[in-house]
Amino acid sequence: MPTLPIPVFAALVLGFACLRLWTEQSRLTALGVLLGICAVQSLIIALAQHYMVPGMRWVQPVSASLIPPAAWFAYIVTAVRPADRVDRLHGLVPLAALAAILVAPGFLDVLLPGAFVGYGIAILMQALHGADAQPRAILAYGNIPARIWLMIGAALVASALSDVLIVLAQIAGRGELRTWIITVFSVGNLLLIGLFSLSPYLRNEEAEKPDPPADSPEPDAELWERVTAYMAREKPYLDPDLTIARLARKLRVPAKALSTTINRATGENVSRFVNEARIRHVQAALMRGETVTEAMLSSGFNTKSNFNREFLRVAGASPSDWLQVEGRAIGKTP
Repeated sequence: MPTLPIPVFAALVLGFACLRLWTEQSRLTALGVLLGICAVQSLIIALAQHYMVPGMRWVQPVSASLIPPAAWFAYIVTAVRPADRVDRLHGLVPLAALAAILVAPGFLDVLLPGAFVGYGIAILMQALHGADAQPRAILAYGNIPARIWLMIGAALVASALSDVLIVLAQIAGRGELRTWIITVFSVGNLLLIGLFSLSPYLRNEEAEKPDPPADSPEPDAELWERVTAYMAREKPYLDPDLTIARLARKLRVPAKALSTTINRATGENVSRFVNEARIRHVQAALMRGETVTEAMLSSGFNTKSNFNREFLRVAGASPSDWLQVEGRAIGKTP
């Protein structure tokens, strides 16, 4: 009976996920490209390791070298900034892999693990700074996008373990384990990277939209006055897709200066600062008689879990418990 190898199954799942994301976004985003590369790589692994297609073992390391820079690029344009010409330099990684195949194949044993570990650690170090280090991430999601990128970075680092295990298996005289190691570790991590990339929490503002020139940074006190005045007047927190980058553009200041000022003035990151304003708006709506769901949706929250978590953090109680206490305090409830 014909069987479907695990890499082929993974390629089908990742390919479907790529098409789904492409359809939803009406364009091929950086995350979609990453998904597509993971799907192609999983298929190449199947052709090389299971079907023994001639030449595929030479293609496999070159195509694998596309994944780390693609993951880094997806992180940058999704969470940090628009694409820049300097990003083209990351194309040197697959070019180096191709040159190694032609000239010094042994160098691939250093290049590939180094690329996966290096880019994985780079993503981990950036994502560890939390929401404020991701000005393009939607603030309503809090630290969830950062945590997802932490897992993607960890999966990249873990992918390099397959090469180490293959070497150890060969030293131990168990070369037959090579195919299983590649299948379990490489394909497993491809699935993790690809499916994490599909997360709706990584949705961001228009990634290709260039940021206009910002005014020179102001002293903290002056910028803080502008921030509070703008928040009170324009209520930007009601926009569920608000990001640090978008708020910074409205105020015409660098995103980093904005997050630094808010952190110094409140002791909180921008996400918590914005969500606190949203909770105050929710509380006012609840006192006017709106339902919890109506108040949540009209105040800029787009997920119930994040809303409940932030309401508990700010108010110290669930929405229903808070409303009962406040209603009793002003005589609206028995």
